[in-house]
Amino acid sequence: MYFLSRTQVIMAIGAVLLVLVVLDLVRRRQLAEEYSLLWVVATVAIAALGFATPLLVGLSRLLGVVLEVSTVFAIGLAFAVAALLYLSVRLSRLGTEKDALVRELALLRYDLESLQATVAGKECR
Repeated sequence: MYFLSRTQVIMAIGAVLLVLVVLDLVRRRQLAEEYSLLWVVATVAIAALGFATPLLVGLSRLLGVVLEVSTVFAIGLAFAVAALLYLSVRLSRLGTEKDALVRELALLRYDLESLQATVAGKECR
């Protein structure tokens, strides 16, 4: 009979809680669906590494890591770095789009004020 280790139980509880939090954030429209997919994939990876001990051991040996916990930590760190990079790219793109919208709004406001001044000048005559 196979018993789960304490670490596997903690990882399972953590994975379930993470999925519940992500689904709740999506339901309340605080997290976009495109980001929720990223978090669900991360949760599945956590669960797979937590329950597939031979997979974790094999991955650790492949990477040359002595402790399996270090492999899990390294994968988590790699995920965090990838997520930060992705969000930085998105934030940079949004900043560029914001600047373009501000310029366009300034031009439209200038055109509107010019038009209002022209109309006001014609009404006085």
